[in-house]
Amino acid sequence: MYNKGLRKGAHMTDIIDRLIEELGEAMVLTGEDVSSRQAGFFSKSGVKAKALIRPRSTADVSRALKFCYENDQPVVAHGGLTGLVMSAVTSADDVVISLELMNQIEEINVVDRTAVVQSGVVLQTLQEEAERNDLMYPLDLGGRGSCTIGGNISTNAGGNRVIRYGMTRDMVLGIEAVLADGTIVSSMNQMIKNNAGYDLKQLFIGSEGSLGIVTRAVLRLREAPRERATLMVAVDEFQKLPSLLKHLDSELGGTLSAFELMWNNYYRLVTTEPAQNKAPMSQDYPFYVLVEAIGCDPERMENILSEAWEKEFVVDAVIAQSEAQRMELWAIRDDVGQLNRFKPNFTFDVSLRISHMIDYVNEVNQRLEERFPGMVNYIIGHMGDGNLHFLICPGEGDNSLRHDVEACVYEPLAQVSGSVSAEHGVGLEKKPWLDISRSAEEIDLMRRMKLALDPKGILNPGKIFDLAS
Repeated sequence: MYNKGLRKGAHMTDIIDRLIEELGEAMVLTGEDVSSRQAGFFSKSGVKAKALIRPRSTADVSRALKFCYENDQPVVAHGGLTGLVMSAVTSADDVVISLELMNQIEEINVVDRTAVVQSGVVLQTLQEEAERNDLMYPLDLGGRGSCTIGGNISTNAGGNRVIRYGMTRDMVLGIEAVLADGTIVSSMNQMIKNNAGYDLKQLFIGSEGSLGIVTRAVLRLREAPRERATLMVAVDEFQKLPSLLKHLDSELGGTLSAFELMWNNYYRLVTTEPAQNKAPMSQDYPFYVLVEAIGCDPERMENILSEAWEKEFVVDAVIAQSEAQRMELWAIRDDVGQLNRFKPNFTFDVSLRISHMIDYVNEVNQRLEERFPGMVNYIIGHMGDGNLHFLICPGEGDNSLRHDVEACVYEPLAQVSGSVSAEHGVGLEKKPWLDISRSAEEIDLMRRMKLALDPKGILNPGKIFDLAS
């Protein structure tokens, strides 16, 4: 019932030889051609795998998976490898299917406002192609230059504009996926409304390649905005932030797309040398918010901001007057790479109700300080959709501290019915904590779905949950 590895008597060289025979030498990499590849965007180690397959079509993926299924061979799909939860980690016993060569934008339909893309298309590439057609693909995140559409779909990526456009699943109209046994399920729906039976694409969105490998997708595009207002404000009390969010969302008439919250310590970190960002306002305020409204002109934003000032929701503000200034403000929010100056460091993405946010943060920080005196927790978040990111530096030590740090972050979520994963998935990293956010019945149903679509358990084995309870 479960993955058993290779058939008895089968050797690694034998399976590789037969894999090459089945798919051709051009498609299969082995040896140093595999190990010399970086295992992840944030990893310095090489890929561990028996072989790495680079298909060019859905049919190629189908052939590869059919072979692996018949030979009980574990398979892990690779996209841009920008994930943060060890969802694409491999072992020496695995075969990797990399979708890097399936990188074609097959169609941009300006009438229907859709894009047909292969899974290996880089997010930024699609964004730019949509812009050339006077359209917009709304998904946006820091890894836009490396992450792929297939990876976005497999993790149900969120990012900066969830408050207005939703997560990846809200932008996918149809998909083509290959099941564990090589069966191709093509549901390339091009319509916004299609209520004919089960919405099968949702099985694969957010499943981290554990139910099937998505090879192509139909994505919903939007009209390119004629105007965009971007500003940064300072707030002196956390309690004022929900009121500010409500004020902006109400007055902007549905155009609010980003409400990015930064605690003081993060703002200081990314606006102080050796960071290259310049502070657009004092570094002494407790909270900073990057606000963006797509479809709102700066003049209207100034009027709305004036009202927020009069209500004492904000204590300082700057409005971008050019595209260059807009990018400078976003660079402050996105400069999480500054954290790499500190070792060890641990990153988290959690989700909870805004009304519970400050008490939860205080509880986490109290636990961290008790366990790691002198620690620093740099905090940012997509507050508009209840998503916080912790960037934790415990001080002395190494990665062996990870579990203790996780306990400080995840255990208090149980008290507020929060989620251990807001937008990055579960992978291996959050697997031990899944029961904080999902009931036993929910996890059991996930197992049933996994066994129905992948009865041998060959797809991304061991990730999210164990097949045996």
